[in-house]
Amino acid sequence: MKVQLNGVEIAYTDQGKGTPILFVHGYPLSKAMWDPQVKGLSSNFRVITLDLRGHGESEAPLWLYTMEMFADDIRALLDHLSIDQVVLAGFSMGGYVTFAFYRKYKNRVKALILADTRPQADSPEGKQGRFKTAQTAQKQGAGAIADAMLPKLLTPQSVQSRNDLVQNVQKIMTSTAVAGIAGDLMAMAERPDSVTLLSDITCPTLILVGEQDGLTPPADAKLMAEKIKKSQLEIIPAAAHLSNLEQPDHFNKAVRKFLETL
Repeated sequence: MKVQLNGVEIAYTDQGKGTPILFVHGYPLSKAMWDPQVKGLSSNFRVITLDLRGHGESEAPLWLYTMEMFADDIRALLDHLSIDQVVLAGFSMGGYVTFAFYRKYKNRVKALILADTRPQADSPEGKQGRFKTAQTAQKQGAGAIADAMLPKLLTPQSVQSRNDLVQNVQKIMTSTAVAGIAGDLMAMAERPDSVTLLSDITCPTLILVGEQDGLTPPADAKLMAEKIKKSQLEIIPAAAHLSNLEQPDHFNKAVRKFLETL
């Protein structure tokens, strides 16, 4: 389904009944990354996914992107769906969007799920790396970004032996518009530090991380678990950054158990 929000056409899915949970994808991905969660959880819960502006089937305007802008798009989608309070689940960059949303609209949040993400802002070197990556995307396209990222997203075992999974992740990444890739990189480079926000989070929070996640390692997840009062941490074995796709059964089981306690 598609809807015009804040002047941009946004694609989303909405399946099931019960507690609404909205999944926010990472960079440079799309709502397609949540297919195992839609299939596994929509029999018990109302599962919503969206393509952030610049991704998947949503429009990719060529201009400035920020985490707050993504958060505003999510709020507009919740208004469109007449959802007052939601469980917000953010993966990686989607976690940064989740922090921005909580800052602006915490009365709309019933609970949080932070998956393979981190609260710290980029270092100066990190920001420079984002700039270089944007130039690569501009010159060589989404395929070059996908090739560079794929080994960091999955465990070596999955890269070697799970061809279907590798092809699926590659397909999702290469479908992202260069305007969206550059927009994400700009938004991530300029995002504020969220470490100080953690102690202000008062809603129930589930923190998930792949045991072999090198991009947002378990140490970052443990830091969030220490500082968020009502949080619980689950480390997912045999998974790297894309824990929800590498170990969907384990991921879904943890989410289901958490949602049932709300």
